[in-house]
Amino acid sequence: MTDFAHMLAGYRRFRETGWTQQRERWDELSEGQSPRVMVIACSDSRVDPAQIFDTGPGEIFVVRNVAALVPPFETAPGHHGVSAALEFAVQVLKVGEIVVMGHGKCGGCKAALSQELKDAPPGEGGFIANWIDLLDDARETVVAQFGDDLGRDAHRAMEQEGVKVSLANLRSFACVRSKERKGELKLVGAFFAISDGQLHILDEQSGTFSPA
Repeated sequence: MTDFAHMLAGYRRFRETGWTQQRERWDELSEGQSPRVMVIACSDSRVDPAQIFDTGPGEIFVVRNVAALVPPFETAPGHHGVSAALEFAVQVLKVGEIVVMGHGKCGGCKAALSQELKDAPPGEGGFIANWIDLLDDARETVVAQFGDDLGRDAHRAMEQEGVKVSLANLRSFACVRSKERKGELKLVGAFFAISDGQLHILDEQSGTFSPA
């Protein structure tokens, strides 16, 4: 398994290859960034957007968190990390697209569905439970369809419903709604299946995901 010593070896390879061979690109990036796409993805180690989409340095602006969730717009006191990143991407970088990418075998979505962390104290699962309660309404939708059978099909439905929740919450931000209405911003829902490496894209009209 990789540890920090292995990571340092990787860094040295990067300096010898990625940095040196793309020095002109890195010189450009030293002056600033201008990505056209923001990707909101899960923190899961198996779903790195840069790897999945085979992008180079500076091409995508990425936010990763448990279950690839976007909270709704709110002004209550607190540290709104996702909202700050979204605001920066939309208002400062002026990205043209936002991709919300859920994935298979998502632990956050599984916990939201099973409610196994419900009432856990902070530091022992409580922070996760508080975060994934953003999926409570999605859970009701899945349970209404699958009942007590919370097997793999229900898990995948929950993972895909989570993408829809984040898209809806994105549209609770006035800057997103305005730019989408003007055609300056496009929202995309996606789902990456770890089991077969297949990316699926959401058709928001039908509510279904199809292979890309």
